[in-house]
Amino acid sequence: MVEPKTPVAATTRFNTPLTSLGSIDPETAAALLALASDVALVMDSDGVIRDVVFGTDELARDAYKDWIGKRWLDTVTVESKPKITALIHEAAAQPSRWRQVNHPAQQGPDIPISYSVIRYHRDRRIVAVGRDQRAMASLQQRLIEAQQAMEREYARIRDSEKRYRLLFQLAAEAVLIVDAENQRVLEANPAALALLGQDLKKLDSRKVVGANFAELFDKTSRQAALSFTSALRVAPRVDNVHVQVSGDKNAVLLSGSLFRQENESQLLVLLSRVGGGGVVVGEKANLLRIVEKMPDAFVVTDTERRVLSANAAFVDLVQVASEEQARGEPLDRWLGRSGMDVDVLFANLRTNGFVRHFSTTLRGEYGASEDVEITAVSVPGGERPCLGFTIRSSGWRMGKERLGGRELPRTVEQFTDLVGRVPLKSLVRETTDLIERLCIEAALELTRDNRASAADMLGLSRQGLYAKLRRYGLGDLDVEGDGAEDGKPN
Repeated sequence: MVEPKTPVAATTRFNTPLTSLGSIDPETAAALLALASDVALVMDSDGVIRDVVFGTDELARDAYKDWIGKRWLDTVTVESKPKITALIHEAAAQPSRWRQVNHPAQQGPDIPISYSVIRYHRDRRIVAVGRDQRAMASLQQRLIEAQQAMEREYARIRDSEKRYRLLFQLAAEAVLIVDAENQRVLEANPAALALLGQDLKKLDSRKVVGANFAELFDKTSRQAALSFTSALRVAPRVDNVHVQVSGDKNAVLLSGSLFRQENESQLLVLLSRVGGGGVVVGEKANLLRIVEKMPDAFVVTDTERRVLSANAAFVDLVQVASEEQARGEPLDRWLGRSGMDVDVLFANLRTNGFVRHFSTTLRGEYGASEDVEITAVSVPGGERPCLGFTIRSSGWRMGKERLGGRELPRTVEQFTDLVGRVPLKSLVRETTDLIERLCIEAALELTRDNRASAADMLGLSRQGLYAKLRRYGLGDLDVEGDGAEDGKPN
């Protein structure tokens, strides 16, 4: 049976130095000191440096400043002098423990060196062996800076969370935080609990927090709530979705947006009771319903021309599927024959505050184009300035002046009223055609339908007159000849 080996205890010195090392000459000892340390000092019994060696040229360049002949105590900074005294004192009995001292550098920060001292009892000489601690000091400094930065960041996050919690609890608006994946309510503030019928005195949020979002509402509104959360996953924001709270007769408006936290998607949902918090009721609510159902298109934009809300007639007119598709889009995406049209409209709104009977063209998503008449108003007050537009089709309205008939505009005002409704090229062409037709009819009437005399009166050739008669559909052109030879009408 083999006996286990007895482990050898760790030791800080050689067991048999005389046998293992033998007689080491001074040159070998000096080489060993230079290899084993970054700096080695040989001093007399009074602590005066008699020789020095550096492990690297960099350290010699940064630290060495004519140390030979100086006391070791005079080569260190003020706060390190007690450590030098302690090192020399400890070395009187045995090798001292390691202590870090700082040497003033030629340039830059102090140089940290960790020293241990041993004394030769035979001739009382002192040898100090040092290790460069600059790399360690740099790492320690970086660690301290990183810890301080983390503490500052933690403090900032704690302060932000404290402010968020305080705002969340004290806000008058009802707010829910909902998990976008499983539709569970994660958080609810007291205003939301009150709106959803919870007892604020008991602060019982268990019926809300953890519940399915759609189940907070009446059965007739759950599909709308599900559609609301589905739309939030693909749209940056969804506003004013009508639902009814379960067990409550009052309606609620849902608005919200999507955000990410800890790699999870969550929904921030705001709830506003219809009839409170700035939502209109009574006759004004009826007015809103009338605007929503009116046959003329109605749209509200912000001052940047982007659609905020619109009624069903506007949605049909611009040929989009729903109001959500139009919301956030610029109004001039559909409105105006050119950018100048819309610029004139908005310039008048800024100047006068309202515009009446502005004629332009509205283009649908699928290429349909229709002449429309716009009445608009600017509402600069309130939390969010906005612009309102009523858009009415003007294509077949009774009493609308149209070219191509027999009535010619007689005043400058009548011509001015046509500007904007009819392109300039069409206005000039149709006016010219109308005047030409009236002149031909007058000449035929004066000559009792004698076309040769009428052509002469108008300064036209017979062939030219016949071409214009065919163009305007005047006279009977089936008869060969026109009776010009005998002066008889055809």
